[in-house]
Amino acid sequence: MPRKRCAQPVGDPVPVPSPDTVARTADAVRGGDATRECWSSHASQPCRTPSPPLGPRVGGDGRRRGRRRRGRVHVLGSQRVRSGAAARPRWLRLPDRRGVHPAEGVDIVSRDRGDSPADGLYNICYVNAFQVQPGERDQWPDDLLLRDRNGDLVIDTKWKEPLLDIRTAEKRERVADKVDGWIDGCADKGFDAVEPDNYDSYERSKKLLTTAHAKAFMALLSEHAHGQGLAIAQKNTAELLPDRKAAGLDFAVVEECGEYDECGEFAKAYDDHVVVVEYGDEGFAKACEGWGDRLSVVRRDEDVSPAGGDGYVRETC
Repeated sequence: MPRKRCAQPVGDPVPVPSPDTVARTADAVRGGDATRECWSSHASQPCRTPSPPLGPRVGGDGRRRGRRRRGRVHVLGSQRVRSGAAARPRWLRLPDRRGVHPAEGVDIVSRDRGDSPADGLYNICYVNAFQVQPGERDQWPDDLLLRDRNGDLVIDTKWKEPLLDIRTAEKRERVADKVDGWIDGCADKGFDAVEPDNYDSYERSKKLLTTAHAKAFMALLSEHAHGQGLAIAQKNTAELLPDRKAAGLDFAVVEECGEYDECGEFAKAYDDHVVVVEYGDEGFAKACEGWGDRLSVVRRDEDVSPAGGDGYVRETC
């Protein structure tokens, strides 16, 4: 969903696809040595932003995953202006909140920050904002990696990712400066939105991180994303829905809200600007029955395999 910089609608208006042409398909894209997941849904486009200047290339790949499935850094210069809560500019593009209907093609994609956006679609830029990608540990200052009382790194054991230390304002600023560079890269490439993953890292922090730390850090990212003309997604973490406005969040990317009976909470909080991914039969059936006419819902295999690959699964309501 990342994209540009328009303070006002600029240039020729972008036509909004009618609901009967909206695609809800999923497709895997190859980028680097990793497989990326794409979804689709209808995307409303209230304004076209000017083409952003080409910026330095952002190296490295992120890896898609989230709460239930647990989903080279080049820092660009950035300057943050403090103005309280990160309010959403009215001109930001968001995924469409209307019902969608199956059709050929894909209208919303989520790609890693190292990839390029797809032409003509609503593109979400995935960044691992609260944890460190495997193999990238040496790209972070040691004091920004969370350690327990014994001095050992706190690790998300399923994904083998160290957690970032966002306990103090000073550390949050330093971590945000690095993540802001990735967000700048997303904007320069022409994405429409950014999807910061692992908002719920506090759940794996041995009680060292709190929800207050997570919300304060997310507010920094939201403010910067909005300054770059990008919408910003809440990834899962239903317990923080009441704080979405203070955190500056615009829409949601949700895994298994059908399975966990959370789709209604996200739909209410985000006025149906919600992209849903299910992995199991029961959760997918529940999401389709309750929300298939209002939200973009797709079922994928747990490994989000590429089309034609072993284990590939993609279904829509």
